Amino acid sequence: MSDLHFGLIGAGFWSRFQLAGWQQLPGAKCVAVCDLSRDKANELAVMFGIMSVYDDAEEMFKSETLDFIDVVTDVASHAELVALAAQHRVHVICQKPMAPSLEVSQEMVRQTRQAGVELLIHENWRWQAPLRRLKEILNSGRLGKIVRARIDYANSFPVFDNQPFLKELKQFILTDIGTHILDAARFLFGEATELYCQTRQMRADIAGEDVATVMMRMGEGVTVTCNMSYASRWQFDRFPQTMVAIEGTEGGVSLGPDYELQTFDRDDSSSERVSIPTYVWADPAYELVHSSIVACQQNLLDHLRGVRAGETTGEDNLKSLELVFAAYQSNREGAVVKIV
Repeated sequence: MSDLHFGLIGAGFWSRFQLAGWQQLPGAKCVAVCDLSRDKANELAVMFGIMSVYDDAEEMFKSETLDFIDVVTDVASHAELVALAAQHRVHVICQKPMAPSLEVSQEMVRQTRQAGVELLIHENWRWQAPLRRLKEILNSGRLGKIVRARIDYANSFPVFDNQPFLKELKQFILTDIGTHILDAARFLFGEATELYCQTRQMRADIAGEDVATVMMRMGEGVTVTCNMSYASRWQFDRFPQTMVAIEGTEGGVSLGPDYELQTFDRDDSSSERVSIPTYVWADPAYELVHSSIVACQQNLLDHLRGVRAGETTGEDNLKSLELVFAAYQSNREGAVVKIV
């Protein structure tokens, strides 16, 4: 198969890792970079040997022959760029969260469906090697019927240093990390039927919440609690690792610090340390996350090439976003929200 040509829109913090991930994969070639700041676009293009640079997305669509675009911009610009791609009949891979509201996200899915183009979401968290291995253990049936689980993403990493704009978000941790964690919960346990949430703002210099606890009824009656925090100090402060504990009728499994999986059943116990892929371009502080970029992109590329279905389509990601915005509703109302 010939390479799929794509344009990358957005030259901020994550763009260089996004492009580095694409360069690990045969079958995709970035032919253009676009950013409102032409200087930033030029810098990124020079770094990755990309010939075409734009500061206007419309101009890029008119001048280039693109199979898809990769949108790596701020969330407020996603809807406009997706609509533009739909107008030009170009497939879209978009960063999470899809949009600032569920209604806008639903409209983005509707527009692309009507235009006959794919809308895929770069939801890479579920592609982390430890979480994929955890899913294999769940699927094995060794634990019996799953009863309850806890997912913890709690640390004191200075996330605002690299992404200071996050301080200004009135809806912060649930839209930033909650989109990942709640999607991972769906990946592991199925769809939610009800949800309850409480949030806190621990830092005085930010606009939104930096602590959230979400409890859900999922799948076949599994109780799942998701703890999210950028204001927690623990003995095992392992940004950006996700810790998981799962209990079943026949046993349990835990994903602990440094990717250690411990599995227990009535007859035996076992322990393993999951290895993660390493890449020279990955930031050591984000190595786990950056390793999952490549696996996610491979899945999305396979989808666009018709090899296999992508897991994180726009349609599927709407279900994760529904949980994010249901969490905000639950916190406002102090009540359980039913998920239809």
